[in-house]
Amino acid sequence: MSRIGKQPITIPKGVLIKRDSDTLLIKGEKGDTSLIIPSVVTLQHENDIITVSVKNPHDSEQRALWGTIQRLIENHVKGVTVGFTKRLILSGVGYRASLKDKKLLLEVGFSHPVEFLIPDDLTVVVEGNNSILISGIDKQKVGQIAARIRMVKKPEPYKGKGIKYEGEIVKRKAGKQAAGAK
Repeated sequence: MSRIGKQPITIPKGVLIKRDSDTLLIKGEKGDTSLIIPSVVTLQHENDIITVSVKNPHDSEQRALWGTIQRLIENHVKGVTVGFTKRLILSGVGYRASLKDKKLLLEVGFSHPVEFLIPDDLTVVVEGNNSILISGIDKQKVGQIAARIRMVKKPEPYKGKGIKYEGEIVKRKAGKQAAGAK
């Protein structure tokens, strides 16, 4: 049995949930989103609580879908009420970020600035020169854009220069040693 799938999802006030055949529409104060529900998954909605179940809980594929769909619904509900954010920190001499129209410009040690087109449903804010805050209602999109920005210049292990997540610990390596030193 799925421990995650069994957990009920409580719907906060101000969130409207509507089900059309195989699509679940979720509307809240931050926006609206939709989620496709597989046919083997059943939803029961009563008294602002949603419970997720599957037709055959002994089938491993359906059991995997059970927990996944429960978490996806929970993330969509949290996204339309609170939202999701990721913060990236640029560390290195001369490393900086700026916004121009709907583009994020990164200067991270290359001969040219790197441009990122920001999707319409996400908000990107540059705080100072070296902190980027990405926020939106879709947890997957926020994480994906943050990962793509980080891939431009991953933090390197010798000096720690690069783009890293806030709170990420970069394991540092020792540099070269002199031939006679021990």
